[in-house]
Amino acid sequence: MAADATPQWSLERLNKAYQQGYMAGLTGQPMSRQPYADDIPAAAWEAGWDDGREQMRLQQHSA
Repeated sequence: MAADATPQWSLERLNKAYQQGYMAGLTGQPMSRQPYADDIPAAAWEAGWDDGREQMRLQQHSA
């Protein structure tokens, strides 16, 4: 692996991306607000958004 091919993400960054996506989904923000250019943090954000959106849907159903 070349030195310039080192990933520019860490577990902490992926967790932050997931949490940001979760809050965005939970508050009804559109997926188009995903702020990451790199594929891996973007996928973490989108996974969080999916989970947050599902949680919002469940909360609305039980209200």
